Amino acid sequence: MLGKTANGLFWMYRYLERAENTARLIETGQRIALTRLNDRDEEWGPVLQSAGTLAAFRAQDEDLNKETAIDWMLRARGNPSSVLSCIEAARQNARLVRAAVTGEVWEAVNAAYMDARDLLARRVRERDLPQVLRAIRQSTSLVRGMTHGTMLRNEIYDFARLGTFLERADNTARIVDVKYYVLLPSAGSVGTSIDNVQWETILRSLSAHGGFRMEYGAGAGPLEITQFLILDKRMPRSLAFCVDKLCDNLRYLHKGDRALMPSLKQVNHLQAMYLSHDVNAIFDFGLHEFIGQILDHLGQVARQIEIDYRFYE
Repeated sequence: MLGKTANGLFWMYRYLERAENTARLIETGQRIALTRLNDRDEEWGPVLQSAGTLAAFRAQDEDLNKETAIDWMLRARGNPSSVLSCIEAARQNARLVRAAVTGEVWEAVNAAYMDARDLLARRVRERDLPQVLRAIRQSTSLVRGMTHGTMLRNEIYDFARLGTFLERADNTARIVDVKYYVLLPSAGSVGTSIDNVQWETILRSLSAHGGFRMEYGAGAGPLEITQFLILDKRMPRSLAFCVDKLCDNLRYLHKGDRALMPSLKQVNHLQAMYLSHDVNAIFDFGLHEFIGQILDHLGQVARQIEIDYRFYE
């Protein structure tokens, strides 16, 4: 496999996952804003900050409110991380690696692009937003399903999975961080009904509500939710699950090499350093600080993977 093919697969699946995750982040901000009694527009600055696009939005010299923030995250051409921009970029990468993916995968990516183009041709009205976000999640899920159902388990699949789980781990970390340290009204709200509703929103935004209730029932609180979203390897969007899958796919790519590639070393370090403790140790250290270090380390892993496999053959 040529390096450009590996890179195209890696970024195709990163962009698809980012599009879905941005839709989830919008939904999270929208639902949490509904729990506030004051100005709901104030919530969207932190949401943009979490998405990593606040500075770029400010450069557009637009007033920050719910409508402009959602439009920026959904369809702005000037935002390379908007849902529409990500799906377009995923389709471009899919065209570059067309011979490396099955026909079913290509058709699903192409359909996701056409659906997004139609849905986001104009500013989305608030009453239509839940339906649009649901359609985006469904179209990206279809690509994922076609990938699982039709692709050979070879190096092509491994690069696709690396892109998916790097982006997914990053998103889970950002959503947890947004909730606990940015969107919470004050320290006095911890443990109140507002706090509980917001944690419930986080679970739903990560498709974790049903699994969490099966495991913990209705009486669990923030400690159990944090355990579930960060350390539980059974939960498909937890940090531990995503990092474990990164390890697996890098090991498959590494087979036959005597020396460990730097990217695999970094992921092993991430597991040992951050994901081998219990949840009480995380809270003692500081959840916000913990998430910040996780995000920094994931960025380093992403850069190292591109370096390690730039000339993959």
